[in-house]
Amino acid sequence: MPDPDGEMEMSVLRHTAPTLEMVAARAGVSRATVSRVVNGSDKVNPSSVEAVRAAIAELGYVPNRAARSLASAQSHAIALVVPEDITRFFGDVFFASIVAGIDRRLEESDYVLNLMVASSDPGAKNSRYLMGGAVDGAVVVSHHTSNHFLERIGDAIPLVFGGRPGLEAIDTWVVDVDNEEGGAVAGRRLVARGCTRIAAITGPEDMQSANERTHGWRRVVAEAGLEPGPAISGDFTAVGGARAARELLARYPEVDGVFIASDLMASAAMPVLIEAGRRIPEDVAVVGYDDSPAADMCPVPLTTVKQPSEAMGWETADILIDVLAGNERPWSTILPIELIERDSA
Repeated sequence: MPDPDGEMEMSVLRHTAPTLEMVAARAGVSRATVSRVVNGSDKVNPSSVEAVRAAIAELGYVPNRAARSLASAQSHAIALVVPEDITRFFGDVFFASIVAGIDRRLEESDYVLNLMVASSDPGAKNSRYLMGGAVDGAVVVSHHTSNHFLERIGDAIPLVFGGRPGLEAIDTWVVDVDNEEGGAVAGRRLVARGCTRIAAITGPEDMQSANERTHGWRRVVAEAGLEPGPAISGDFTAVGGARAARELLARYPEVDGVFIASDLMASAAMPVLIEAGRRIPEDVAVVGYDDSPAADMCPVPLTTVKQPSEAMGWETADILIDVLAGNERPWSTILPIELIERDSA
């Protein structure tokens, strides 16, 4: 017997461009699962893959990125999306290294770079721009778990992330370092120096990289039989680093070792420690993270965990260009870290 409701639904669908949400509803899975299947991820169980593919075929869904590729609607521009306040972008030399690496790779190509520095809630204007054909793909760095607009953009164009995104619905190419091991390297250095009251100044809690560095530091200190000291957020900014250092001294005056999860924060935290009468490294040993030019601003040469930020920029751009050319690249690329030993620890 005919199903009038079903026929009506299919009639509506035939006159409406199917969306990712419609495929998810038809397949009985989450939007994130559909996105993973569309992107070719191997992180989906076979029964869900079969259901999604059946729904795609039934609805005639065509992913935006595939449609644009078939239409050869290339702009030969890629975007660098930085979901941060503009003052942080221009105040942190980490971003300069990323841009330098991307630019170095683009010099070898026909692509130009569009820079988009957007807050955590960029509004429809920026999303429309990125999804409307102005760029062929995007590199995203310094992202937060609140940046849900990236999920919409990822349905429209290829994205390559510098750093692992903390968003469940995004499953795409990632270039990163082992941030947890980086925090562990810093912790081991402080333990090896004989520090027994070890604290940390961390990045924002809504950033995956910051949490991983903190976890690595805390794990190593605990494995050494020590009670980890406070972990105080400095927001990856100079102002935040100085504020966190003052709070640390107030809460934990006996501190004799501190892991500071970015060199920029360390460059502002170390003067606070010195002004409080603490000698570095005799009274308080300090290990930073990045080995960025900010390390040169520290009053004592900074021992730090080097992450190759310029190489990260180059690699993200290289992967995106390859993907846009129709080539396959690994979903995850992990770059090496290294402890750079100087005078602070």
